[in-house]
Amino acid sequence: MPKIYLSPSVQEYNHYIDGGNEEYYMYLIADAMEPYLRANGIDFDRNQPEMTLAQVIADANAQDYDLHLAVHSNASPEASAGQNTGVEIYHFPTSQNGKRFADILKNNYKSIYREPGDIRVIPTRSLAELRRTKAPAVLIEVGYHDNREEAQWIRDNIDTIARTLAKSVAEYFNREFVEP
Repeated sequence: MPKIYLSPSVQEYNHYIDGGNEEYYMYLIADAMEPYLRANGIDFDRNQPEMTLAQVIADANAQDYDLHLAVHSNASPEASAGQNTGVEIYHFPTSQNGKRFADILKNNYKSIYREPGDIRVIPTRSLAELRRTKAPAVLIEVGYHDNREEAQWIRDNIDTIARTLAKSVAEYFNREFVEP
């Protein structure tokens, strides 16, 4: 049975424009993913909100996982706060499986996102959660939480986002997606 490490953001200090924070909404998405993962025979472990990023990485490396999925929402630099939109999917540049999963995420996310052409797959060495985890890893920024419309879209689509992420995990493991 494939096993993933599910890592919703632990960044409670990243506030949404209309209330709430990144950690809260990303945990809602991870919670909503669980029944989909179970229905598809995918085992998982998760981080905890009180963990630091270093603890998350250590926890993820304490066992052998087939995949590491970090779920975040984005914020613009101060000079352009509230103006940006889009989905960014990061993978480590030398990880072929990370790139493959990032491409699967992009293709599936196109069917739910407001602007399908505004989804980017980005290789990066700068994110510790991609650089320091043993399993192939991807970090998805599901939208911009400092943009009023995007933040509301995230809130209104918790289950849709969760279903799409879980469907992508199933596809990565070559499993036919099954509804719970």
